[in-house]
Amino acid sequence: MSFPSAYATGDLPVIMAIVNRTPDSFYDRGATFEDTAALERVATVIEQGAGIIDIGGVKAGPGEFVSAQEEIDRVVPTIAAVHRRFPDIHISVDTWRSDVADVAIQAGATLVNDTWAGHDPELLEVAGQHRVGYVCSHTGGVMPRTRPYRVHFDDIVADVIRETTLLAEKAVRAGVPEERIFIDPTHDFGKNTFHGLELLRRIEEIVATGWPVLMALSNKDFIGETVDRPVDKRVAGTLAATAWAAARGCAAFRVHEVADTRDVLHMTAAIAGDIAPLNTVRGLV
Repeated sequence: MSFPSAYATGDLPVIMAIVNRTPDSFYDRGATFEDTAALERVATVIEQGAGIIDIGGVKAGPGEFVSAQEEIDRVVPTIAAVHRRFPDIHISVDTWRSDVADVAIQAGATLVNDTWAGHDPELLEVAGQHRVGYVCSHTGGVMPRTRPYRVHFDDIVADVIRETTLLAEKAVRAGVPEERIFIDPTHDFGKNTFHGLELLRRIEEIVATGWPVLMALSNKDFIGETVDRPVDKRVAGTLAATAWAAARGCAAFRVHEVADTRDVLHMTAAIAGDIAPLNTVRGLV
């Protein structure tokens, strides 16, 4: 079983660029909270090669409470503006709330990035009713915006495969087109660093399910703990993990650094012989 992704562009994995409409994001610290800054980033990352723009209005981790209406106010005008300016680009709304997703889809979102694994059971139904895409994630059952505490899995890879594929099959029954589904191992969410490394080590098992795999690795804690780097020093570790996952067949990457990721994906594919170098003159002229 293998489903072609509706979000694929060319021979490289798809880059999903992160655009946070929050004042307290763990990495960018609110750099795109203002409308103008958010739209400037969108234009930049599209030029750098992003195929999906992922727009979120609530910090993933613990922090100030954000109501559904406030989340709508943060993300929907941006989604609408991006859709008007770039009508051919795919827009993802990063939310676990069905009412937010419904309004966001009407404004132009074509993908629901549910990083909290169906916490709101109506979210998947909304995606199916609108026939848009859906990201099936794995959190180990933790509540949204909470951190893991002494988590244990008998086999983290088997658990991820079981939960994400069951959610993918449920999404299809709800009306989500097969080619618009991703499964996401969801690093750090309900997991520790050893789980994150095991998921990468055995990522081929997840790819072998046939569902396109989205990897959200960018600057996460499991990378920081592995190389003992703070949030602003994790790019090298992120890119190493990205190259490893890309070489093993992952279909998409959710990232902060789009240009660097594009180079890593191109280099990885060129080493594999899947694509040609972009500019070859050495020893040829």
